[in-house]
Amino acid sequence: MDGDLALLLNGIVSGLLLGGLYAAAAAGLAVSFGMLDIVNIAHPALMVAGGFLVVLVGTALGIDPLLAAVLLAVPFYVLGVAIYTFYHHFFERRGDEALQGLAFFFGVMFIIEVGLVMAFGPEQRFLDPPYAFVTWRIGEIDIPLRMLAPALLAMAAIGALWVFLRRSFTGLAISAVAQDAEALRLMAVDPVRIKRLAFGLSVALAAIAGGALVVVQPVEPSSGQVFIGRVFAVCIMGGMGSLPGCILAAFLFGVVENVTASFYGPSWSPAVAFGWLLLVLAVRPQGLFGKLA
Repeated sequence: MDGDLALLLNGIVSGLLLGGLYAAAAAGLAVSFGMLDIVNIAHPALMVAGGFLVVLVGTALGIDPLLAAVLLAVPFYVLGVAIYTFYHHFFERRGDEALQGLAFFFGVMFIIEVGLVMAFGPEQRFLDPPYAFVTWRIGEIDIPLRMLAPALLAMAAIGALWVFLRRSFTGLAISAVAQDAEALRLMAVDPVRIKRLAFGLSVALAAIAGGALVVVQPVEPSSGQVFIGRVFAVCIMGGMGSLPGCILAAFLFGVVENVTASFYGPSWSPAVAFGWLLLVLAVRPQGLFGKLA
């Protein structure tokens, strides 16, 4: 096989696996930002906090980090419920969610980063499960399990969430709450309770994304800042609140970024990837799976 072709194919495969990580990181934001209209700028920081706790729990219990992430999804759900309760009481209920609410989530982000530094120090943390050193080779294409396993977990979590949103009354209420909360009240459904539950689910997804992250790469307290632009770009590019769009956009973003890095160097990859985002939005302002208002 031609060397450039092999490099291209490996770049595409690695980009798809990287897109799995981006999808895990952006899925929770697709719920809070896309469905609830809550600009949770602290979501990547919550993901990094999940990664640190996965390292702590995985090391203490001697379990796989991806399993630890699934277990931590429950306490992170409770954390998300608490954050939304505070946010609603002091900002959303009074109609101050636009600017003051955004400042609140900026504050949450910085508190998380400082808290991680104080608790764990500034050093990087990571976990190497046994499969992290295994690479499947199909012809000239390498498939590292370090990337494949987190991507599969992310797809499973997003798939379960999609089924919940499509097949249950509560899931349909989550999809509708930002569009017409008054209609939900007429159906004897409390929009605040629905938003509280949905925001808890979005933060639970951040814990799963954190587990995927620490398997793929080391994390440090400020790692969330690297993902802020990417997760919002994936969420917007896929179409606000569309989980299938989020997955497709994450795969496209990962492939464009990785192929560019393979051929032209990593310094070009963010510029080309975000340029691709602007091109897509120029053609489809509502995103890949979004609907025009």
